[in-house]
Amino acid sequence: MNDKKFLFEKDSIPHALGVMAFPAIASQLITLIYNLADTWFVGRTNNPYMVASCSLVLPVYMLTIVISNIFGAGGGTLIARLIGKGEDDEASRVSAACIWMALGLGLAFSLMCFFVMTPFLIFLGASDNVLEYSRQYMFFVVVLGGVPVIFSNTVSSMLRSIGLSSKASFGLSMGGVLNIVLDPIFMFVILPDGKQVMGAALATMISNLVVAVYFIITYQKSEKDTVLRLRMKGEYPSKESFSAIFGVGIPAAVGVLLFDLCNIVINRLSASYGDIELAAIGIVLKAERLPLNIGIGICLGMIPLLAYNYSSGNRKRMDEFFRFGRAVGLGIGITCVILYYIFAPAIMQAFIGDAETVRYGTMFLRARCFATPLMFLCFSMVHFTQAIGRGNASFWLAVIRQIVFNIPILFLFNRLFGVMGIVWTQIVADIFTVIVSYIIYAGIRKSEGWPAGL
Repeated sequence: MNDKKFLFEKDSIPHALGVMAFPAIASQLITLIYNLADTWFVGRTNNPYMVASCSLVLPVYMLTIVISNIFGAGGGTLIARLIGKGEDDEASRVSAACIWMALGLGLAFSLMCFFVMTPFLIFLGASDNVLEYSRQYMFFVVVLGGVPVIFSNTVSSMLRSIGLSSKASFGLSMGGVLNIVLDPIFMFVILPDGKQVMGAALATMISNLVVAVYFIITYQKSEKDTVLRLRMKGEYPSKESFSAIFGVGIPAAVGVLLFDLCNIVINRLSASYGDIELAAIGIVLKAERLPLNIGIGICLGMIPLLAYNYSSGNRKRMDEFFRFGRAVGLGIGITCVILYYIFAPAIMQAFIGDAETVRYGTMFLRARCFATPLMFLCFSMVHFTQAIGRGNASFWLAVIRQIVFNIPILFLFNRLFGVMGIVWTQIVADIFTVIVSYIIYAGIRKSEGWPAGL
């Protein structure tokens, strides 16, 4: 662990953040690619109903990320803070408890999805043309594949919390590559025509199972020379640790849940205009994930560095990590605005050949892309509050962004401007959110007695 302490305490800011963030960014991008791969390969059928079915299930799939965030973000940030304070034994107990709680809740979620699958998909906006495809995709990706996804994402957070970002990222990346390889095999070779959605779902499920096996092996090997543990050994974390896990983990999960809820609202509003519009906006919501996943990778790399230096009392180094990471993320976001606006038609055509879907998608993507830098500012502030254990601030930032601004403006703009109002909502909502988030950030600095500054 000495080399990791050097990384946390002494290494240069760009190099330390690069060591932690580059693997996280790589895994985020490959995870994005394999999420896009299902849509891309399904899009080869030029069947907008199949494409729409994948888009409808995405919010349900994101609920697995909600669950893993409770224990991954809550437990991971706590482990980094405990190590920073020299409480390694308690960090070990926290790591084991988080894994088993994630598995238990994940199993309950998968069972629930099995019993409410059809009515839930109808609630999300599945038409008669889309419903059966959505059922196929949800059964294999969420009902059967949900527990492996929750386990893998929780373990990856544990590994990142102790500086093993590359091992965490390799596992997630491996799953992405495997999914891309298996998609065309199941969709166009093994299964008959008309079962392409089922083929994509099977490929995703198998990939996630392989990743889970990798993380079981990696986690057990990490027990030899790190604080991570898989077995409880009769000892449980303290009440204060459980409080800290849920104090950060639940707000982190609520943030993803509300983001998911916003996508559900977008899908339902879009579905009211027709399956073509739903398919187009589904592609746009996935395509825009490129800069957002890069930004999330930067934030995931920052979190352990921020948490460790916060707990060890090195506020200056903590601030330097936050400012440098934020500057890099903003630069990437602005670059992507320019590229997305110019190449929007080509991006849509890469996913589907249907001319009407491409036409709508081009308009949607050119509107949505302007919000990219603002979304990164929102994400970075949420991850900062999680890193320093400010779960309440993280919770309110998520509520303000989605419940106070995003969702109400979605309904308002949909009523005033139609389908284009839906896609212009994000930039308007995030302008207000960024202003509020910096007010909250200034309040945190004041309450901690830190010097004022951005």
